[in-house]
Amino acid sequence: MRDGFIKVAAGTPKIKVADCGYNAEQIITLMKDAAAQGVKVLALPELCVTGYTCGDLFLQDTLLKGAEDALARILEQTKDLDMLTAVGLPVRYNNKLYNCAAVIQEGKILGLVPKTYIPSYGEFYEGRWFASGKGLDTSVTLCEQYRELYHSMIFSCEAVPALAVGVEICEDLWSAEPPSARLAALGATVILNLSASNEAAGKAAYRRSLVAGQSARLVCGYVYADAGEGESTTDLVFAGHNIIAENGTALAEKRFQTGLTISEIDVGRLAFERRRMNTYPAPCQLTDVIYTPFFLDAEDTTLTRPIGKNPFVPEDHGDRQARCEEIFTIAALGLKKRLEHTRAACAVVGLSGGLDSTLALLITARAFDMLGRPRSDILAVTMPCFGTTSRTKSNAQVLAERIGADFRTVDIGEAVRVHFRDIGQSMEDLSVTFENGQARERTQVLMDLANQRGGLVIGTGDLSELALGWATYNGDHMSMYGVNGSIPKTLVRHLTAYAADEAEGSDPALAAVLRDILDTPVSPELLPPKEGEIAQRTEDLVGPYELHDFFLYYAVRWGFGPRKVFRLAMHALGEDYSRETVLKWLKNFYRRFFAQQFKRSCLPDGPKVGTLALSPRGDWRMPSDAVNTLWMKELETLEA
Repeated sequence: MRDGFIKVAAGTPKIKVADCGYNAEQIITLMKDAAAQGVKVLALPELCVTGYTCGDLFLQDTLLKGAEDALARILEQTKDLDMLTAVGLPVRYNNKLYNCAAVIQEGKILGLVPKTYIPSYGEFYEGRWFASGKGLDTSVTLCEQYRELYHSMIFSCEAVPALAVGVEICEDLWSAEPPSARLAALGATVILNLSASNEAAGKAAYRRSLVAGQSARLVCGYVYADAGEGESTTDLVFAGHNIIAENGTALAEKRFQTGLTISEIDVGRLAFERRRMNTYPAPCQLTDVIYTPFFLDAEDTTLTRPIGKNPFVPEDHGDRQARCEEIFTIAALGLKKRLEHTRAACAVVGLSGGLDSTLALLITARAFDMLGRPRSDILAVTMPCFGTTSRTKSNAQVLAERIGADFRTVDIGEAVRVHFRDIGQSMEDLSVTFENGQARERTQVLMDLANQRGGLVIGTGDLSELALGWATYNGDHMSMYGVNGSIPKTLVRHLTAYAADEAEGSDPALAAVLRDILDTPVSPELLPPKEGEIAQRTEDLVGPYELHDFFLYYAVRWGFGPRKVFRLAMHALGEDYSRETVLKWLKNFYRRFFAQQFKRSCLPDGPKVGTLALSPRGDWRMPSDAVNTLWMKELETLEA
């Protein structure tokens, strides 16, 4: 449970209709199996103690007594388990029958939650046997325990305050006003759904979207446990379609099988997102909801949930292609509007032959296509100097030609030498002044060319560089519109690869130069080359962008502390990087992120394309003189 991860499960036991004793044994076995695997919260299907398909047998005292005896057996056999479990059974009260979830732990019934919406349409006839629990407010004696039978209950974990569990049953989710919406508004971060949803062609996709969508709408974890094998197949088939979702993402899913579906819900992440969203209602104690405390032993949670190495890049190839196209379109639309508004006669792009300027040119070309303007109105400028290699210079020229941009070379070497002579900078002193003087000269050239032609300078710096401050202040840091400003380096690479794939059939020469750019080491090329090769490799200096983008996503987008970011990084990237390497660059990330905020405080305009941006006018507001003491102290505990 450390770092807010709660291992949860949806379980589907193999049952026999109306054989409560057999079903109890199957449930007990499943519960013990779940506990052995570290599960702390378990949802079982609707009416699984009796079977959902008992029909008119639900009206028989023998079945109802059998269900109570079965629950007593379950409580006795699982009294040593601290796992919170919701199990479905019928419960009698005042000559009515209720379809209930019994929430149990350590041999005790913590509460009984009745189903609110009772379907009696299509293949469902529940209204024949069950009453709605809407507004029900009472207590009953069940298994010699006097407990609340209440329509609205939240089970709050004392050891993990962010873990608060609400329950709804099957049709409740399908209704126009699901109880889960109210429960989440009152503080529930995890919703358990005990379901018996029969299978039909196409229904699984709808069910999946419903569960994932509800978890997104409520910013919650959602554990959906479905009835499966053993239910009557007289007219229906139940597939045991179990789903665990969190904030719109399906973490785990199984269908057409019994047993457990397990994953971990990050309640810390959910709590952060609710704090961040000021439209999310603030929980308040109300008289018509019961908060029932429970306790879980603090244990480390072994992570099995999917955690991708590149969180900004979709794992699925098909999704990645669609995402790349979408990002190109969003970025180009932003630039299109700015070009229209300013009536710019041209766009000026500094083209280095590297990844970032390549992407900026590709986006600019698309914007001009949207405007119906010739690409020759784009001025691509390469500005070789002391660190430029023939490979990048050649790639820049070929790229500009294939795109159809006007191309110009401005050798800035002499201008930089004159400037260095003016300020007394030795050519042998390869310091930061030696590097930044070149970057600032390039920016001046671009700005003046834009002035000459009545155009805009298009920025090339990406999100990863902004996070690390890996940009020369008032050099490549500055532009008139930054199209790459919310695109991290790992995604820049995938966007460029996508463009190469798209060009393969129509323009093989363009595809070839894009692939060579992809194979070129990332470098600002500000130091003289060695034997004609790039001497300055960015990732040797600031660390692997794969790691930094991972840190950026979880530290800024989700507000995780250094210890949790490190844990996730080791889980996702531990096979590629040693513990010492990850910790080294994580410390560097926090050091640079805090120290370089002043550069982000005066960024040029640029479009947000994803869930994270660092614009001082949009997503990120941070004082430039904030200190990182607390974050670095937390990192020190990882070294101990």
